[in-house]
Amino acid sequence: MATPRFFIPPAQWNPEAPVMPPDEARHCALVLRLAAGSSVVLFNGEGEEQSATITEVTKRDVVLEPGPVTRTVPLACRVALGQALPKGKNMELIVQKGTELGVSAVYPIISDRAVVRVDARDLDKKRDKWQRVAIEACKQSGQNILPKVATPASMEETLAAAAKEFDLIIIASLQPGAQPLKPLLADYLEMHSGAMPKSVLVLIGPEGDFTPAEVNNAIAAGARPMTLGPIILRTETAALYSLSVLGHELF
Repeated sequence: MATPRFFIPPAQWNPEAPVMPPDEARHCALVLRLAAGSSVVLFNGEGEEQSATITEVTKRDVVLEPGPVTRTVPLACRVALGQALPKGKNMELIVQKGTELGVSAVYPIISDRAVVRVDARDLDKKRDKWQRVAIEACKQSGQNILPKVATPASMEETLAAAAKEFDLIIIASLQPGAQPLKPLLADYLEMHSGAMPKSVLVLIGPEGDFTPAEVNNAIAAGARPMTLGPIILRTETAALYSLSVLGHELF
């Protein structure tokens, strides 16, 4: 059985005297029913992981004896996902599996063709919910670098906020002229003296793709259109396929 993992936010991270946040302590004591002598793993979402041993469990706290701290080596390329809001609980699936695949950040996009419409008053609640999904995925998968989930925004707002952070922006597109990933990367290498990108943002549209106007806005911001092949994929499949292929080529 894998050693249980618990998340401690960076602001509360203290390897010399680790303290579980109240929600993690309750989960440890009341759900997992761990007792004194149990081994646990703590992580801060920024690449640090610490082994610890429970010495006492009370109604409110889990007392820990700190162990060694290790540092996860960052991936060679930071890959982020701009995801048009899908139907149902598919966003949770995308965040969960994207975290397992090493995504560095998730930008939920309120696209023109999105079936889902989120009330402006609920945007932060949605973000917080998806961030919790990412935390749980890190705990389950052993991932020590927590992807940051942004507040849902339009394509224009997402590009304005994020475009300058990435060496390469790719937009998955069904429109003519979109290239496969390998030629896109070959073009990038040629333009940058053989250097691979250190950061990539991939944009995935809703069912039915982004509108031509959204694609044109992305291209104007520097995005390169990428085809995912002759088969039309569901948006959640397109997201996970793209992250997998990018990880294979860039990590």
